Amino acid sequence: MGEPHGQAPPVQRRVDCRAVALDTSAKGKTFPPYEYEVGKEKIREFAEAVGEDNPVYVEREAAQAAGFRDLPAPPMFAVVYSRGAMGAALFDPEVGIDFAMLVHGGQEFVWGEPVCTGDTISTTVEVKDIYKKGPMAFYVFESVSVNQDGQEVVRGTWSNIVRGG
Repeated sequence: MGEPHGQAPPVQRRVDCRAVALDTSAKGKTFPPYEYEVGKEKIREFAEAVGEDNPVYVEREAAQAAGFRDLPAPPMFAVVYSRGAMGAALFDPEVGIDFAMLVHGGQEFVWGEPVCTGDTISTTVEVKDIYKKGPMAFYVFESVSVNQDGQEVVRGTWSNIVRGG
């Protein structure tokens, strides 16, 4: 039985997972700071989006009663103000990540001074390591975010795995 008249047979696509040489020359590369001004509505929207119902994230009185300068950002808001710096690193052609084969490896954060409404956060990123383990390539980045007073607010380790790397 053939294909219906005028239709081509379905295309079978395969992903080639054979290992290729891993370029580690971007290891140690740093990226310019990315600045993010923290707004109260962004904190509220983020808290709502992640299901955080603690009043300190939406009510100034509750935040100040808990000892914060203003509305604090939930800890994982770090991904919001780190986004610009991390994007520059991840999409840098010199780093060479094959996004078709990329899987998320993990994130680790160490928090410092709380981030609050009105803060300006500056984040820098460094390619900490690029290495191969079996048929996979690992790309490890470190981000450091500081507030307008130079206080470190979070240090992040972002791990990405490329299959067939």
